[in-house]
Amino acid sequence: MAQRAQWKGFIKFGEVTCAVGLYTAASTSDRITFNTINTATGNRVNRVFVDSDTQEAVPKEAQTKGFEIENGQYILVDPEEVAATIPESNKTLEVEAFIPCSDVDDVYFDKPYYLTPDRLGQDAFAALRDGMRKSKVAAIARTVLFRRLRTVLIRPHGNGLIATTLQYDYEVRSSKKAFEEVPKLKIEGEMLDLAKHIISTKKGEFDPAAFDDRYEEALAELVKAKVEGKALPKRKPVAVSKPNDLLAALRESAGLSKKGSEPKRAAANTNAGKDGGKPRRASTAKPRVSAASQRKAS
Repeated sequence: MAQRAQWKGFIKFGEVTCAVGLYTAASTSDRITFNTINTATGNRVNRVFVDSDTQEAVPKEAQTKGFEIENGQYILVDPEEVAATIPESNKTLEVEAFIPCSDVDDVYFDKPYYLTPDRLGQDAFAALRDGMRKSKVAAIARTVLFRRLRTVLIRPHGNGLIATTLQYDYEVRSSKKAFEEVPKLKIEGEMLDLAKHIISTKKGEFDPAAFDDRYEEALAELVKAKVEGKALPKRKPVAVSKPNDLLAALRESAGLSKKGSEPKRAAANTNAGKDGGKPRRASTAKPRVSAASQRKAS
């Protein structure tokens, strides 16, 4: 079954407009989920809202929204009043500016969506896509998506565009506060040389297929074992860490055992010569079978 668009509308740049659709680029629907079960009956448990004071169940028709102004004091807000605050939508992603692709810190990135053209607007869509790619810029646009006015970063992506909703400035916490207690240390000498050597030997390329969700696969193995009545998989013992000596750990990582020894660069240089100095891939191993595939197999 073809994927359904999450949103349909238009993208406008200058006086050019074309019809587009937004499609989910990332989904968690294939993850294993659990229901809450009554151990006495084996039946699924339903969620019930209860009054925090009387502990009595509150039917849906008696529920409304409330904003706490003081401890235990609320202003009641009708759901229709909330709905009335949703901005009017003209279903148009109107480009406000074209900016260098690196201008937006990825800490502001929210959710990615694939942006594709309607059949009648393919020429205009391609002109926008190729123009941005040639100019090495991204587009900033705004529109109402999913009942909120959102800022969207639009970039060329393959034959289409990728639209990433952005967090508002007030939603992103200050990095200064997060790092204010990090001491200002200057690493130099042998310690810095060893760190740089380790980094140079670990250079590679990002390959998403090389990274598997081991937690999800472990859950799949657990569920499969329960269904088949087999012994549950045992967790491997955790290896005991060595003493917390940073310099010793760096030397060991670099393949050195004695203080003052030079890092072994010969092997790294030989490898660089064979492939023309290009970085090696992070992993050439085949990815493990996904949790979704295990569920289908079972």
